[in-house]
Amino acid sequence: MQESPIVISVGGSLIVPNGGIDTDFLIKLNKLIREEVSNGKRFMLIAGGGKLARRYQEAGSAVIGKLTREDLDWLGIHSTHLNGQLLRTIFQDISNPRVIQHYDRKLENWTEPVAIGAGWMPGCSTDYDAVILARDHKAKMIINLSNIDYVFDKDPGKFSDAKPLKKITWEAMRELVGDKWIPGHNSPFDPIATGLAKSLNLTVVIANGNNMQNLKKIIDGKEFKGTVISSIA
Repeated sequence: MQESPIVISVGGSLIVPNGGIDTDFLIKLNKLIREEVSNGKRFMLIAGGGKLARRYQEAGSAVIGKLTREDLDWLGIHSTHLNGQLLRTIFQDISNPRVIQHYDRKLENWTEPVAIGAGWMPGCSTDYDAVILARDHKAKMIINLSNIDYVFDKDPGKFSDAKPLKKITWEAMRELVGDKWIPGHNSPFDPIATGLAKSLNLTVVIANGNNMQNLKKIIDGKEFKGTVISSIA
C-alpha cells in the first residue's frame, strides 16, 4: 500500500516572481523534494500562474481593451501549463510523464513518486485543482506555497494594523475571501476552492515557499511558520 501523497500548490509568484524564472527557488525545491522522495514521501505538485499570468492578461487588455472573464482565465490557465511543464521537466525521472490538466477524471495507475498538475478550466484557480487532487488521492494535507509567511486578517498592504493568523477556520476564511472568483485576483486561497475544502474537512497550510527549511518542517510534521486552515478553531 503506497503512502498518501502530499499535495503542494506551488504559487506562480515563486516560479516566475517578476517576469523572470527564479531558478534558485527551483533548484532548492528540486533538492528538497528528491530528499523527501528518498525517505518514502510522494508528492503532487500543482503549478500556479502568478505574475506571468497577469502579464498576459494585462497585455491582452492593453491591445483590445476589456477582456471577458473567460479570456482572462484562459490566459492564466495556459500560463500554469507552461510553469507545470517546467516542473515536469525538472522532475522527469521521478514523475508521471503527463502534466495533469483535467480534473474531472482521476489520475489512474499512478506509480511514480511525483505527479505534476496545472490549471484546468475557467471559474477557479489551481487552488481548486489542488483540493480535487487531495480529495481523489486521499491526501491528508495541502501545502499552499506563496510569497507570504501568514494569511492576515486584512490586506497588510493597505492596513498597518493587519494581524497574521496562525490558525483560521474555513468559515472565517470564507468571510475573508468571499465566495466569488475573480480572474487574476490575488487572494490567500481561491474562494471556490475554499468552499470545496470546507465541505471535505481538509487541512490546508499556507506558507512562504522561499523558506525551504520551513517547508521541510511542514512535510516532516514539525513546528513551522504558516497559517493552518481547518474546520477546527
